[in-house]
Amino acid sequence: MGDAIGQMLAPAVGIAISPVPIIAIVLMLATPRGRVNGVAFTAAWVVTLAALSTAVVLLGSGADAHTDGQTASWVYWVKVAAGVVFVLLGLKQWKGRPREGQEAELPGWMKAIDTFSPGKAAGLAAALSALNPKNLVLAIGGALSVAGSSASAGGKGVALVLFVLIASLCALLPLGVYLVGGDRSARVLESWKGWMARHNAAIMSVLLIVLGAKFIGDALSGLAG
Repeated sequence: MGDAIGQMLAPAVGIAISPVPIIAIVLMLATPRGRVNGVAFTAAWVVTLAALSTAVVLLGSGADAHTDGQTASWVYWVKVAAGVVFVLLGLKQWKGRPREGQEAELPGWMKAIDTFSPGKAAGLAAALSALNPKNLVLAIGGALSVAGSSASAGGKGVALVLFVLIASLCALLPLGVYLVGGDRSARVLESWKGWMARHNAAIMSVLLIVLGAKFIGDALSGLAG
């Protein structure tokens, strides 16, 4: 189980510090329907990510990921492909980072968040968790790490639950601050939003490149062995 948890931590953290869902829910919580929309957004995020990750783990675990106690070669090749995608996404993120003195550009749809219904908030969360390319690749990579580990079914289940919880902190933490923070919550959330918008591109680019290098390195070591 320790191996499964260790392998999934970096992808989970990568999703957790994604700026777009954090900024989206902070903006949502500042609207008149902030409480109900925030809860709908967070619930949909957790459910969608859990469903996607569970499907990948079940498919990976049931596709002969291990042969005679050894990890199948296809698992390593999938890791190589995921690692290459991570590196490319990291380079793209670095290239598109705001330059000194520039304001980070936010998606145009964020301007309409104050008109969202709970259904639209839930739909946005589902789209950001399962359709956003970076989050999708990170979710699949993390779930594949769990599926390809040597942990038991119970160990993989625990690792999967932890993966979803850690990866969902981008929604759970802002909602928690809003619900229990009282009058201070608006200032705290606004500071989070500003910091993520300014610095997250650089942080994510480094994380993705390092994670990609790790995936590729681990996979090549496994193939060579």
